[in-house]
Amino acid sequence: MTLAAATVAPFTELDFFAFSDLLEEDEIMVRDQVRAFIEERVMPLVPGHWEAGTFPDEIIPQLGEMGLLGVTIDPEYGGSGMNSVAYGLICQEIERADSGIRSFASVQSSLVMYPIEAFGSEEQKREWLPQLATGAKIGCFGLTEPDFGSDPGGLRTRCRREGDDWVLHGQKMWITNGTVADVSLVWARDDEGLIQGFLVEKERPGFSAPEQKHKWSLRCSVTSELVLDEVRVPEANRLPGVEGLKSALSCLTQARYGIAWGAVGAAQSCFDEALRYSQERQIFDKPLAGYQLTQQKLADMATEITKAQLLVWRLGRMKDAGTMQPHHVSMAKRNNVAMALDVARQCRTMLGANGITLEFQSGRHACNLETVLTYEGTHEVHTLVLGHTLTGIPAYRG
Repeated sequence: MTLAAATVAPFTELDFFAFSDLLEEDEIMVRDQVRAFIEERVMPLVPGHWEAGTFPDEIIPQLGEMGLLGVTIDPEYGGSGMNSVAYGLICQEIERADSGIRSFASVQSSLVMYPIEAFGSEEQKREWLPQLATGAKIGCFGLTEPDFGSDPGGLRTRCRREGDDWVLHGQKMWITNGTVADVSLVWARDDEGLIQGFLVEKERPGFSAPEQKHKWSLRCSVTSELVLDEVRVPEANRLPGVEGLKSALSCLTQARYGIAWGAVGAAQSCFDEALRYSQERQIFDKPLAGYQLTQQKLADMATEITKAQLLVWRLGRMKDAGTMQPHHVSMAKRNNVAMALDVARQCRTMLGANGITLEFQSGRHACNLETVLTYEGTHEVHTLVLGHTLTGIPAYRG
C-alpha cells in the first residue's frame, strides 16, 4: 500500500506522544474532572463575560469546592495537598476556557496563599488560608507599580513603623483581583531599605482599589490599581518570614510555573477548534484540512504544543523533587506563552472571518495571550534571565 493510499484515524484531541502515559492515576483523574467541569460549567459562560468585561463570580464557590484554589497548600490549612504536576494540569485545563479565569486561580493560589503559607505566622495561616481555599475570601498580590514592572526592586511604596503599627503609602498597578479582593498582599520598602510583605484588608482607612477598564485583553479578569494613602496595619499583619525582595520573587516563580502550564491549555483549545473546523469546512469541494498549507500549519502547531507539554511535565517533576530553579521556569514561561500566542493567531487565520467572532475561541485566546506574554516577566526579560544563566553576564544591568 502506498503512503497516499493509507488511511489513519484522525485525531479528535491532540495527544500525539501519549502524554497521559507519563501521568500518575490521580493526576489523570484530576485533569479529567477539571476538564469536564470547565467544558460543562465554565466555557458556556466565558464569551458573554469576556464581551461584557466581567468575571464569572458564580464559579468561585465551585472552584473552592473542587479544591482548585490552594492546590498545593497543606490540607491542615484547607488546601488540597496535591503535587505540582496536578496543579499544572489544573492550570492547563482552566486556561482551555480563558486566561483570565486561570489568572484568578493562579493569583489566589500562587501569589496569595503560597506566601502566607511560606512566610506567614501560624495565626495568619489559620485565619486566611482556609477562607481563601474555599473562595469565601479573595486575595490579590501587590508588587508591580506604575514605574516598576520588570524591575520590582525599584518599588517606591513605603512602610514605616509607628509603635505597634506600620503605615503604608504608595501605589500598585495591574493588580489581578484587586477591586474584589478582601485582602491584598502588599510589598513595601521600610526605612532601612528592606522590602516587607503585609496583609492589608480592604476595609482599612486610606486603602482603595479602583478597577482598570477599557481592556481588549484578559477581559474576564478584574484588573486594578491599589492606592495606599497612609494605611495603618498592625504588626500582626506583617509576614514575619519575609526575607526581602527574594521572598516576593519566589512568589512570582510559583505563578510563572502555573502560567507555563496554562498556556499549553490555551494552545490546545485553539488547536482542537481549528482542527475540527478545518475537517468540516468545505473549500472548493473538499475539506479545508485536505490542503497542504493547512496540513503544514496543523503539523507545526501540533509539534510545538507537544514539545511545550513535555517541557512543563519535566518542570513539574523537577519542582516536586526540589531541583527546579527560577531559570527553568523562565524557559518554560517564555517558550510556552510565545508558542500559545503563535498558535492562537494561526488558528484564528484558519477560521477565516468566523475567527473574529466570540462563537469561536481562538481570537479571544490570542487577545488574552498578549497579556500573558507581558505579565509575570515579559518575553524579553525571561530572554535576559536565560542569557544571564547561560553566560554568567547580567545584560539587564548597567
